[in-house]
Amino acid sequence: MALILAVETATKLCSVALSRDGDLLALREEESEKHIHAEKVNVFIGEVMAEAGLTLRDLDAVAVGIGPGSYTGLRIGLSAAKGLCFALDIPIIGVSSLHTLTAAAQRSSLEQYGTWWPMIDARRMEVFTQAHGDEGTAMAPPAPLVLDEGWAMGATGVVLGDGADKATALWACAPHVIHLPGIRPTASAMIAEAESRLAANALDDLAYLVPEYGKEANVTQPGKRNT
Repeated sequence: MALILAVETATKLCSVALSRDGDLLALREEESEKHIHAEKVNVFIGEVMAEAGLTLRDLDAVAVGIGPGSYTGLRIGLSAAKGLCFALDIPIIGVSSLHTLTAAAQRSSLEQYGTWWPMIDARRMEVFTQAHGDEGTAMAPPAPLVLDEGWAMGATGVVLGDGADKATALWACAPHVIHLPGIRPTASAMIAEAESRLAANALDDLAYLVPEYGKEANVTQPGKRNT
């Protein structure tokens, strides 16, 4: 009877779910422009455990979203997950946030769209994306993409996620693109992947699991002060 805690913080949504044998026991999540992950993630973990009447020592594994996405959000989520796994001596399972986003959309729709384009906002008109098939399998590595009319006119399939939601005017002019608004990478959509990975013993190394940021951080050096 596998009890898995799932944590997803790659976007502005802070989401925590608890499942047993693939069944959702409890879910806490909140989306905010204020990036509340540091404030909320451990609170949500405590709340889902309390709702299920269980303790952290009952956990068999922790699944965590590894991006791509927000640098700060990913570090907070992964730090919380690693801390629990180290303290409890249980395995960690890193799950692509783009895969989770696709899973969240596919379970809410019975239609076949061909290619799925989960998109996580990377500011301005840039997104992180990765083509997926109808079965949810990734068809290419994740990569940053600048959304423009040329890409939209040549694309086919369905676009989703907060990255897609910011480009609604673009999709209105794209004849072969279907936009599914409001889809987010909820931790509850990580359950199937986490269960499968745990059953197959396809686990990650606690010491070496790192976020997939999607691109290098844009770090600038402060200017010299005049003396």
